Amino acid sequence: MDAINWSELTFGYLKTDYNVRSHYRDGKWSDPEISDSEFLNLHIASSCLHYGQEAFEGLKAFRGKDGKIRIFRMRDNALRMQASARGVMMAEFPVELFEKAVVEAVKRNERFVPPYESGASLYVRPLLIGTSAQVGVKPAREYTFVVFVTPVGPYFKEGFKTTPVVIYREYDRAAPLGTGTIKVGGNYAASLVAGEKAHENGYSAVLYLDAREKKYIDECGPANFFGIKNNTYITPQSTSILPSITNKSLIQLAEDEGLSVERRSIPIEELGTFEEAGMCGTAAVISPIQRVDDVAENKSYVFSADGKPGVICEKLYQKLRAIQYGDAPDNYGWVTVL
Repeated sequence: MDAINWSELTFGYLKTDYNVRSHYRDGKWSDPEISDSEFLNLHIASSCLHYGQEAFEGLKAFRGKDGKIRIFRMRDNALRMQASARGVMMAEFPVELFEKAVVEAVKRNERFVPPYESGASLYVRPLLIGTSAQVGVKPAREYTFVVFVTPVGPYFKEGFKTTPVVIYREYDRAAPLGTGTIKVGGNYAASLVAGEKAHENGYSAVLYLDAREKKYIDECGPANFFGIKNNTYITPQSTSILPSITNKSLIQLAEDEGLSVERRSIPIEELGTFEEAGMCGTAAVISPIQRVDDVAENKSYVFSADGKPGVICEKLYQKLRAIQYGDAPDNYGWVTVL
């Protein structure tokens, strides 16, 4: 392969050598198999294409200073994918097979794991789709599970710097009792219009309000939201928010740092009381928020006048990264070392 300029990588797709697949037929999953094809052979009537029976995950592998590869919180992703499968009535992929497939995919593509301190990592994408042919609205009988990997740079091209986000009250990401709590493609498709509008207007993301009352903070398009004030880490409680594994990790690290943690409804007016705010997720880890513009109300909530990340955002970001790269002890069994 051509030499990869690791420091120039974006958060995009780059062809790697192998992916891992398993098929569900007659009520059971096949043993994972290795493929060097980038393509799936799908029937034109596959339920994933017509009725959205699909779910996916995102996790990362990191190369440490010691040369070893570490996969972060793989089991949590396996369990969350099972929850997503239940949410859209797909066959659940077993946790042990999930872990086996992810490890195999990373090992088979080891040469694509970026070097330590390159600023890049190996993104791992498990995908679950309904593949049986049908035109009636009902659960599929057959499914395919795939894991592919690709080396990536930072999700936000600015890296660990503050960025502005925007509230558009005329858009919703997910219904209160809909699919917002599971990781399915429809949630992301629903965010594309508002997301593109935000990018065109100079924002990195949309901060969505609750769809029912438009009174409370829900989450950003690609990430969970959190705010910091009075030595407290505060993140929304909602029936339409994806349970972020990164957010769960940051909550634990915040408690380790002596912060109180509150998961509760956050009225939009409370934005004015936060000392720091951020978006968090697998892709970006933490993207500190510079300000939130509420367009309809003609208000701006500023968290960083000088554009620098807050002290607590910086500390939590560095602590989580240190665990992922093996530079700090893994006290909670989050890391799988290959």
